[in-house]
Amino acid sequence: MRRLQYLSAMVIASFGAVGVAQAHEEVLKKSKRAKNAEVEEVKVWGEARDSSASGYTNPTSVLTQEDMVSINATTTEDLVKYEPSLVIRKRYIGDSNGTLGLRGSNMFATPRSMVFADGVPLHYFLQTRWSGAPRWTMVSASEIAQVEILYGPFSAEYSGNSMGGVILIETAIPQERQVHLDLDYFSQDFSAYGFSDRLDGYKTFVSYGETFGDFSLYLSYNRLENESQPQSYYFDSKRTLNNATPVTGMVTDTDVFGKPAYYFGDTGIEQAVTDNFKIKVGYDFDNWSSLLNIAYEDRNTLRDTPNTYLTNAAGNKVWSGNFIQDGIAITVPASRLGASELDRRSLSTGLRIKGELNEQLRFEGNVSDFRILEDNSRASSHSLQDPLFKGRGQTTDYQDTGWQTAEGKFVFTGIDAMELISGVRYETYELNLDVFNSANWEQADNAGFASRSGGEANIAAAFVQMNWDVSERWDLALGGRYEQWQSKNGYYSKDIAATPAFDLVEVADADRNQFSPKFSLGYVPAEDWLVRYSLAKAYRFPIVEELFTQSSNYSSVVQAQPDLKPENGLHHNLMFEKQFDAGYARINIFTETIKDAIESQTTFLPSGSTVPSVTTFAAVDEVETDGVELILNRYGVLVPELDIRFNLAYTKSIITDNSTAEANNPAGTKSFEGNEYPRMPRWRGNLMATYHATDRWDLSANLQYADKSFGRLDNTDTAEQVMGAQDGYTRVGVKTTYDLSDQIEVGFGIDNLTDEESYVAHPWPGRSLYLSLSYDM
Repeated sequence: MRRLQYLSAMVIASFGAVGVAQAHEEVLKKSKRAKNAEVEEVKVWGEARDSSASGYTNPTSVLTQEDMVSINATTTEDLVKYEPSLVIRKRYIGDSNGTLGLRGSNMFATPRSMVFADGVPLHYFLQTRWSGAPRWTMVSASEIAQVEILYGPFSAEYSGNSMGGVILIETAIPQERQVHLDLDYFSQDFSAYGFSDRLDGYKTFVSYGETFGDFSLYLSYNRLENESQPQSYYFDSKRTLNNATPVTGMVTDTDVFGKPAYYFGDTGIEQAVTDNFKIKVGYDFDNWSSLLNIAYEDRNTLRDTPNTYLTNAAGNKVWSGNFIQDGIAITVPASRLGASELDRRSLSTGLRIKGELNEQLRFEGNVSDFRILEDNSRASSHSLQDPLFKGRGQTTDYQDTGWQTAEGKFVFTGIDAMELISGVRYETYELNLDVFNSANWEQADNAGFASRSGGEANIAAAFVQMNWDVSERWDLALGGRYEQWQSKNGYYSKDIAATPAFDLVEVADADRNQFSPKFSLGYVPAEDWLVRYSLAKAYRFPIVEELFTQSSNYSSVVQAQPDLKPENGLHHNLMFEKQFDAGYARINIFTETIKDAIESQTTFLPSGSTVPSVTTFAAVDEVETDGVELILNRYGVLVPELDIRFNLAYTKSIITDNSTAEANNPAGTKSFEGNEYPRMPRWRGNLMATYHATDRWDLSANLQYADKSFGRLDNTDTAEQVMGAQDGYTRVGVKTTYDLSDQIEVGFGIDNLTDEESYVAHPWPGRSLYLSLSYDM
């Protein structure tokens, strides 16, 4: 209550500064530098929002192609990683687990953030944590024309999955014949524990665009190959063992709790190869436009060269068993240094259409279909070099998995100074996950199930929002979203040895209805100033994995919770903005309270355990997050050639109530209440600076900063720069590009210039070099 009173007082105080005002103008319309006068116009479907457009209730950030010149961008998620209160956990170039966190939603709360490309969902609301990363590769970085980020759930157009925010990606639509080619090479030196090597990667992108009267056609192919640093380093604690084999090579360090840990190996180089094919077909007729979008991904990730640091007295490497060095005995389980391979093929189809029904009424419709054609992960029972290996393994396979969405939206402007947006949306999700043993791990033959689980969920929604420019100084938005959620056909395995079949337990169907009101009030106290207060209720419903997935394989055990309630969020944002002729300065003060927050907690077990980790889903009664963002985006700072994008955010996220979960805890157990919420650093900041030395030559520098956070609800993981830690980091990057001609551009860049060692559960990349060549015809 005190936090709400504080915000209300600030709103009233800000409204007291009354002066001569003019209507709030769109920032980007002021920010075009004279240098861009000769740049060919890029047409995109969406436009940056202003106070007369739906969605203006949210604080926003917009990136144009001019802003992206500062970034060493190999994949789509690179383009947004410097934006305010945002984190991308990209472990390496080509990582399929590039999770997204926005504001009070951490990087593993993936169902709280939404990503769309040309209206097609890229967010992955089937799973969460590292498996719930958006499918970034369904759109290539080279085809993106504009990115807009909406912070928070303040627009009725979006579901409670927008608690963190929404990323809207718009790709270029060809206006004439265009051929584009990108060739990229990247490399890093990496050393940690017992691993040291140089790792290389390549990217090839080619696109063709053409128009045929009212038709437009766009074809592209993107191939990315890369070698990553080891993603996991394995260790054990000291044991008392009999018949342990003497070895050398063990590396002594600590675990995340600061306790002694003895590292014996790593996962080795991970080889990732991704092929992406894209077809876009546009058609304009009368006052209507349509866009058909088809994207196909073929991904292979191979990890078949794990490293053991241990050698026996004969000088031979050893891979599993009980070992002792200098009186320290450890256990290396058979599967810990095994090989793995992922084959994944996905198909995404989307159709978007918009147009004018009459002078006062517009319509936009979107339908999409995402389906997993193949998602098969195979793991060997031992290291391939282990003499005990007999070819056995385990397979994790997805069948009949995907989602479909449909939405229709009407925009009515028939009342002076008022806009009314209303619409309906339906989305359905299905996931089926099988884990089975294989006599031949490479062939993935089914030699008996280890676990099975799955289920379905769907959401039907209707929304309405009124945007009213009350006067030149004031505007008001009122909206609401009604959602009907249902889970059904859930099941998980609980095998009964006495029965011949592999037994499944059915989960009872469930349904809930929720209404989410929205409110926003804007005020222009003086020319080029804007004050806006936004308030929203939002409900984030559990996804299929959280409800049903009960899986057990070599790498982890996952335990779902079918009776989870929807996350219940109350969100406030107070914005102060000063506009300049070419940019703006902005302060956002935000607060949010999430009740029944769904948290995935992974417990990493000692090395001798059957699996390395157990993940459970649980509800935290209440989490409160307070934050302040300072943002400065300006073209022509001090000199006309220098552009700056700077942001700094302070976020305090605290568990204020966990009484339900802790009611039955043993006496003396430490309460989580008062602890910091996991993976939420207090301070985060970013800087991008570009100096346009000439019309052909750009020089850029960038900086990412975050302080340390915790990975666990109990906040006991305090060690830094060790495997599993949630380190703070300061990562410096540079980039330069030069146009050799109107058709050819070359570039050179470095990320992590200081070669800082840091971990966000897994190791961040070391110093990385980039070389690029682009050709346009």
